[in-house]
Amino acid sequence: MGHVFTTSEQVKKNLELLSSQNMPHPSKMFMVRPTHFSVDYVINPHMAGNVGTVDKEKAMQQWETLKNQFEKCDMEVAEIEGQEGLPDMVFCANQSLPYIDESGTRKVLMSRMHSEQRKKEVGFIQAFYEEQGYEVSTLDGTEISELEGMGDAIWHSGKKMLWGGYGFRTELKAYEHISNLWDVPILALKLQHPEFYHLDTCFCILNEESVLIYPEAFDEEGLAMIRTMFSTVIEADQHEAEKLFACNATCPDRKNVLIQAGCEKVNAALEAKGFHVHEMDTTEFLKSGGSVFCMKLIYW
Repeated sequence: MGHVFTTSEQVKKNLELLSSQNMPHPSKMFMVRPTHFSVDYVINPHMAGNVGTVDKEKAMQQWETLKNQFEKCDMEVAEIEGQEGLPDMVFCANQSLPYIDESGTRKVLMSRMHSEQRKKEVGFIQAFYEEQGYEVSTLDGTEISELEGMGDAIWHSGKKMLWGGYGFRTELKAYEHISNLWDVPILALKLQHPEFYHLDTCFCILNEESVLIYPEAFDEEGLAMIRTMFSTVIEADQHEAEKLFACNATCPDRKNVLIQAGCEKVNAALEAKGFHVHEMDTTEFLKSGGSVFCMKLIYW
């Protein structure tokens, strides 16, 4: 039986459960080639004013550079071809939530996207998992209509424990389903600002003990849960979090942090804690409300 925690008091009472089970770190990721990436509509505040402004050649160059940097971090990167008419498919953190159980069985729960414009993306990502031999689960939509994969559901580094953002793109009851499906404890964080509509826009796990956050994106209970579980909490200011997507960074190997260029305050804080910072140019993708973390999905 699973557990979903929504208060710091619940978390403190269940610290043994939350820290008791390890999970292997993944060393693989896939990315969706941005052949058809553009801003064609507005489904988040960052897209406003950017319809039709994407430099596709520059976007492809930025994507290739990011992919190369992931490979330099010893990640095995698979490519999925983007599909015409699905410009946001490049943000492949959103369409699925993968998992590996104690026996080594690889599983995945497919998303139900919030926006009509993105719903067709899920089938193409599901086909990739099927080719990889994953055990695939789906939501029928009668009970849960919205879940946006690892945009909102993020595994704690090295632990069988999930952090789940809710309020904009994912329903709280989706975590009850996941917790029962896989017997996984989940710490659910309420998101409270439209600019930070996914957990991955305001919450970046660096390693088991460290996290980078934008604190204003959370309510007091959420902040208390985060501070209970991490001994090191690095905070981004509004400019770097909102304009540069600082917290949409990623640390795939617990030492190298890939982050949008220009996050000077966050970068200094990361380096002071011993992380190696790699500044990436994702400015074309920022026009659509995404950056480094959004553009990859780590799996086993």
